[in-house]
Amino acid sequence: WIASPTGFAMTKKHARHCEAERRSNPHTPSLRGGTAKQPSLRARRSQSMLRFLDCFTLRVRNDDTHSASLRGRTAKQPIRFLTTAAALLCMFANVAADSTGISLAFPVYSQYLHNGLAVNPAYSGTRGALSAFVSGEKRWMGVAGAPQRQTVSLHSPFINGRDAAGILAQFMQYGFTKTTSLYGSYAHSIDLKSGKLSFGLKAGVDMAGSNFSGIETVQPDAVFAAGDKPWVLPNIGAGVYYYSRRLFAGLAVPQFMSYRKSPGHTVQAYHRAGNYDFVITGGGLVDIGTAVKFKPSFLLQYSPDRSEKVKQFDISGNFILANCVWLGASYRTSEKALVGIAQLQLNRQLMVGLSYDYPTGFMHAARNGSAELCLRYEFGTRISAANPRYF
Repeated sequence: WIASPTGFAMTKKHARHCEAERRSNPHTPSLRGGTAKQPSLRARRSQSMLRFLDCFTLRVRNDDTHSASLRGRTAKQPIRFLTTAAALLCMFANVAADSTGISLAFPVYSQYLHNGLAVNPAYSGTRGALSAFVSGEKRWMGVAGAPQRQTVSLHSPFINGRDAAGILAQFMQYGFTKTTSLYGSYAHSIDLKSGKLSFGLKAGVDMAGSNFSGIETVQPDAVFAAGDKPWVLPNIGAGVYYYSRRLFAGLAVPQFMSYRKSPGHTVQAYHRAGNYDFVITGGGLVDIGTAVKFKPSFLLQYSPDRSEKVKQFDISGNFILANCVWLGASYRTSEKALVGIAQLQLNRQLMVGLSYDYPTGFMHAARNGSAELCLRYEFGTRISAANPRYF
């Protein structure tokens, strides 16, 4: 296999090798006259991906001519080679994990401070007005098939000021897979001496489907001729959120239900507390001068019963200038990414933000950064410029 900007090209010599591998597959008709049990479409797809990766590995290790040509290329060619290989490994990991369970992971947000409803349902209504939020993110820019995500949320307090409701829609595409999440949330808040404590619930559905017909193969292969049967996964979540003029803290469980695949490509829902992901957020506000404030914050995603207990940890700091300009940075340990953040409060109702993630780990040479653009508009807000909301 030879990496190219548009995918892979197979040499005739290696095509014959892969064809011999396929003929030696144990699921072909038995030499004793019987017919071996035919595996499911999912199993055959996993086997095809295994053979694909095996051929790919043999080609890199054993073909001296190709190895020499890789060393002689410009600096951009190895980067394309690594990014495409990484994408294939991610695709294979998704297929392999398919046989044990289904998980739509908690998405990574660089501007989680302004996208609170996506993190915690108890955030509903905390802005004190009908608040609309829209964001778009493109990860690993310049890599074909890299994840792209769009988010739309709307939430508002009721007239009594204690109850609130919100809706959240998320759309993501990566490779040949598309996912959609639709959730509604409800929150009830109580007044404390120094702030408010909000309790929230959410319910909705996650939908995902893959279409592998776009994968180019040397010969027509029925394994990749069609897509997966779409998944429809209902779920519920809950959270608690405290906020005042100087502090905020939140704890949320985005999903209570877990799912696993059963024989026949059916999906079985089950509950196990050990599968919970706890999302913890917190931060504060420090006055540096009359026109300058500093806002440190963090986000931690913790899974107590999994091998990788800390899935995500973000620590960030923002300087707020004249209550209009936000400039800051954060560091995400899970991806080893440094994030630059800039936001502009154009008026009492409209905010625009932009962030850029720059990878600093071992993958920094294999992929570009990620960018996220967001916009928030608040209708009929009661928040004045002299007493703005920071949380």
